[in-house]
Amino acid sequence: MEKDLSRLTTSNKILIAIVNWNGKKDTLECLASLQKVIYPNFTIVVIDNGSNDDSVSSIREKHPNIPIFETKENLGFAGGNNVAIEWGLKKGFDWILLLNNDTIVDPLFLDEFMNATKQRPRAMILGAKIYRYHDTQKIDHLGGVWNPKIGEFESLAFGTIDDGISFEQMSQVDYVCGAALLMHRSVPETIGFLEKDFFLFWEETDFCCRAKRAGIETWTAPRAKIWHKVSSSFTGGKPQMHYFWWRSRLLWINRNCLPSEKMNLYRHVIFPDLLKTFRHYILIRFFRKRTAENRQKVLRNKAGLIGAFHYCFGRFGNCPKWLCEQAKSGRNKK
Repeated sequence: MEKDLSRLTTSNKILIAIVNWNGKKDTLECLASLQKVIYPNFTIVVIDNGSNDDSVSSIREKHPNIPIFETKENLGFAGGNNVAIEWGLKKGFDWILLLNNDTIVDPLFLDEFMNATKQRPRAMILGAKIYRYHDTQKIDHLGGVWNPKIGEFESLAFGTIDDGISFEQMSQVDYVCGAALLMHRSVPETIGFLEKDFFLFWEETDFCCRAKRAGIETWTAPRAKIWHKVSSSFTGGKPQMHYFWWRSRLLWINRNCLPSEKMNLYRHVIFPDLLKTFRHYILIRFFRKRTAENRQKVLRNKAGLIGAFHYCFGRFGNCPKWLCEQAKSGRNKK
C-alpha cells in the first residue's frame, strides 16, 4: 500500500458507478449534472438493479453513450456497485467512485478529489462533503467515526451550516458515506468487494473498516462537493429502512467487533434497544388510538424487530414483500 500517488495528472482514469432502481428522474438529474464536470478523464456506468419502470429506456434515450448494466434483479447497493467495481478493475481504471443516483455534483468535484489524493498520498478511500439537496448549505455528511458506547457511527458535521471555514481541512475518519465514495483500485484488489449481505446500509462502513484493518487510510475530501436528496428510496419514516438498518447493524457488529466488544454491546446497547422497540410496538399496537401515524409507528417497530430476527437466522437479501406492501397500504389509509 505504499503506492506513490505524489505525481497526479488528469491521466488518472476514474469510473463513476451509479446504481438505479426505479429512480429514473433522480438518475437523469444526476447524469445531467455530471455532464458539466470539468475533469476530462472519467467514464460513467449505470447499473440498473432490476427496475420495473421505464428507467433503462429513458436513460438510454437521453444518454445513449453511457453503458447500462442490467442485473435483472435488485441486488441492493452493495451487489449493484460490485458489478461496476469488477468491471472497472478489468478495464484498468485507477479510481472508482460510487455515486448515489439521487445526487447532483459540483463541476469541480473530481478535480478536488484528485487534489485531495495528492495532498494525502496514503488516502486510498475518500469521501465528498455531502450537502442536503433541499438545504444547499447544510452538511449532511462528512465522514464518520465509530462510537462503541452506542453501537453506531457518528457523522461529522451532520446538520451543520457550512461557513466555508470550519470544515475545509481533510480529516482521517473511520468511514465515508457511500453516496460519494472514491476508492483506489488497490482497495478492492486488497480487501475484496462490498459485502453483498448488507444489501442496504452499513456496507460502506464495513468496507472502510476492513480497509483500515489492512492498513488502508480513509479521508474526507471536503472540497469535493455534492448535494444529496438523502435516501429518496428509503426516507427515515419508511418501515423498510428500519428493517435494513437493524439487520445490517447486527451484521456489522458481528463482522467487525472483537468478542469482548460484542458482549458489551449486546448487554448494554443491543438488547435494551430491542426491548425498547418491542415495548413501543406493544404499547402503540394495543393501547394507542389507531391513527395513520400510529399505524406507521407500529409497522416501523415491527420492521426493526423482524430485521433483527432475520439476522439471527441468516436471512439476507431484499426485505420481505409483505413489508413493502403493508407500508404502501398504510400510507394510503386516513
